[in-house]
Amino acid sequence: MVKVLSYEDGIAAVYGGAILGGGGGGLLEEGLKLVEEIFAAGEPQLVDITELDQEDLVACVALVGAPSAVDQYISGEQLCWSYRQMNKHYEQRLKGIITNENGASTTINGWLQSVLLNVPVVDAPCNGRAHPTGIMGSLNLHEQQDYQSVQFYAGGKDDFAVQGFVEGNLQNTAKTARQASILAGGLVGVTRNPVTIDYLQKHGAPNAITMAIELGYRFLKGQTFEEKLANVVKHLNGTHIVSGKVTNFSLTKENGFDVGKLSVGDYHLTFWNEYMTLSKEGQLQSKFPDLIMTFDIEKMTPVPSASIQEGMHVAVIHVDQSLLTLSSTMQNEALLQEIDEVIKNVL
Repeated sequence: MVKVLSYEDGIAAVYGGAILGGGGGGLLEEGLKLVEEIFAAGEPQLVDITELDQEDLVACVALVGAPSAVDQYISGEQLCWSYRQMNKHYEQRLKGIITNENGASTTINGWLQSVLLNVPVVDAPCNGRAHPTGIMGSLNLHEQQDYQSVQFYAGGKDDFAVQGFVEGNLQNTAKTARQASILAGGLVGVTRNPVTIDYLQKHGAPNAITMAIELGYRFLKGQTFEEKLANVVKHLNGTHIVSGKVTNFSLTKENGFDVGKLSVGDYHLTFWNEYMTLSKEGQLQSKFPDLIMTFDIEKMTPVPSASIQEGMHVAVIHVDQSLLTLSSTMQNEALLQEIDEVIKNVL
């Protein structure tokens, strides 16, 4: 059954997605701005994965780049261009859109295309939380023998505007799209890697969009920050770790990623777009893909790593990975090892 999404669903999806973003997945303000654009254009459609045939093809749409980039820009036409080109490439066989992950902006990836192109969004993201690299959102396709990735990308404004197509192995195509995001001023919209519904059920995160919407409603129901945080922790079966002032904050941009660290009380966090580690007194307490997330206490909002500032008062929560809806890539040790190489330079 196809569900027509409401404006309130969109707001809830942004807030719930921001929390499940775990520090990444786009900026809250950008997600809320996109909701206004989506529902000014019409009402997107959400379809349960069980409504489609096992051999139906769907393509992933994603925003690739560094969330803190100040020159980022993507238009609705650029988003639609990449999907149209992919559909032409596959002889008009696509039956729907999936997003790559949950996040403030990424949970609603594809909603604008759904309205403008009259194509349903399938409630089965590539991952139920946000992740830093394109390959982590590629459903372990890189392990399929002789698999060739196809990606169409577009983004940027004026002199930064780029669009293009790349085909090859997943690592190279993902890196090409990220390089394009740098040239575009920080962000590109990508349509990539069509898969069958059968494959998506086995490797993706069915119902994760609905989960983000439900979480967002729970957060927004709270009247005070304490109520909002308690609602989130209860809904996710998580833990409120610490509240306090941000100290020792640093952020650098490396190869299109935000990389850095911060401290809250006795706890220390590192991030690579998303929060990667949580430690106390030199002892590791938690590591990605566990969900580590920060909240701005004064503004009463979830706050990603790109929006953190020195001296900000935040609350930190933790949710064990076993309690999340995750892609098969989140158990892929080869992909997770890359985190150690990045994070060891900021510890």
